[in-house]
Amino acid sequence: MNTGFNRRQFLAATGTAAAIGATGNLAQANSINNTPTKNTPAKDKLFEISLAQWSLHRTLRSGKLDNLDFAKTAKEEFGISGVEYVNQFFKDKAGDEKYLGQMKKRASDHGVKSVLIMIDGEGALGDANEAGRTKAIENHHQWVSAAKFLGCHSIRVNAQSRGSYQEQVSLAADGLSRLSEYAAKMGINVIVENHGGLSSNGQWLAQVIRKVNMDNCGTLPDFGNFRIGKNKKTGKQNWYDRYMGMAALLPFAKAVSAKSHDFDDQGNETSTDYLKVMQMVMDSGYHSWVGIEYEGGKLSEADGIKATKKLLESCRQQLSDA
Repeated sequence: MNTGFNRRQFLAATGTAAAIGATGNLAQANSINNTPTKNTPAKDKLFEISLAQWSLHRTLRSGKLDNLDFAKTAKEEFGISGVEYVNQFFKDKAGDEKYLGQMKKRASDHGVKSVLIMIDGEGALGDANEAGRTKAIENHHQWVSAAKFLGCHSIRVNAQSRGSYQEQVSLAADGLSRLSEYAAKMGINVIVENHGGLSSNGQWLAQVIRKVNMDNCGTLPDFGNFRIGKNKKTGKQNWYDRYMGMAALLPFAKAVSAKSHDFDDQGNETSTDYLKVMQMVMDSGYHSWVGIEYEGGKLSEADGIKATKKLLESCRQQLSDA
């Protein structure tokens, strides 16, 4: 297929050329980008579709669905063979090998691949207080081990910090570097999602990842999480342009989150041009899992997942035929 422009052109267009210029080495610049990871689908399918557990957060919180049955539900109800866990749905089980063993067996029994674990509530990896930052790093260690046990390739973390723009670059990079060093010993990636604050500024997060400059530290670009805070005068939300944000983060992507809220009568997501974004994903050289993360309220969680999957499948077909 004709993807429009090659990887070197993409890197240059999105600012990663700065990393190449600093090192004089394209191979080194590529080493911190979306290098092949385990669990990568066949290239002839362009990308595989996984299901982010957050898509069913209301069902899980209500008790109608147990975390242990998530993989089964993904496969039997939605026909999806990859799952992305959220730690809050088994928060006290990170070190419980018996429980994790059940998760692993049930996924395996249904032919489902555990792709990653999304980690929240374990402290700020860019905490301005060194003791707090160290504690946050240590809190994440158990999830690195859990990811390894389950067969995931990554843990998704947040780059939360405080201070000036550049201070937060340094603080977040320090926390991520130290955690990534630990995770590298287990063959696990540490990937950062645009998830509020400065992390939703694509150029800021790209700068952080370049500063870390480690093979196993990358991004999880989310189609919709580019809200960067409120305007103090108007009270309205400020948004970073999602296409600029995706372009900045995709060179470092080791996972991709297909955020969805509402759909029009033709089945298109109303906030994001999925075909445009998925073309960008393909042009970046990323050919791994794309996780459905439905957060809308007009459709049920189940119907929202199905609508997002149908849209992604349509995009995949159109890109394959191009």
